Amino acid sequence: MAANIINLEKDMPTVEAALMRLRLELSTLRRTGIATIKIIHGYGSSGTGGAIRTATRQFLSEQLKEGKIKAYCAGEAFSPFENSGRNIVHLAPSLRKDTDWGTRNDGVTLVVLR
Repeated sequence: MAANIINLEKDMPTVEAALMRLRLELSTLRRTGIATIKIIHGYGSSGTGGAIRTATRQFLSEQLKEGKIKAYCAGEAFSPFENSGRNIVHLAPSLRKDTDWGTRNDGVTLVVLR
């Protein structure tokens, strides 16, 4: 099964609006039993420096520390050549079939929920 997608780039939201959408969607997916998620946040090509990407990964880091998610992997490390890439596909083998596996796409982050 492929990862569910949360597109934080859609409608070009502010960082605050994107994080609000992320919190809501993660909560909804967690309640429905979804385990794997791909977050599309972009990489800052518009010249803003990837503020949504940075904020998303900071939020996920906090979620990991609080035990609310099992793992996350930055798209640029989502590869068989990186420890975090290998670790996340070990937790969720279906992620190996994701189209971004091995492409080092820094505009996405993969998540495995608890």
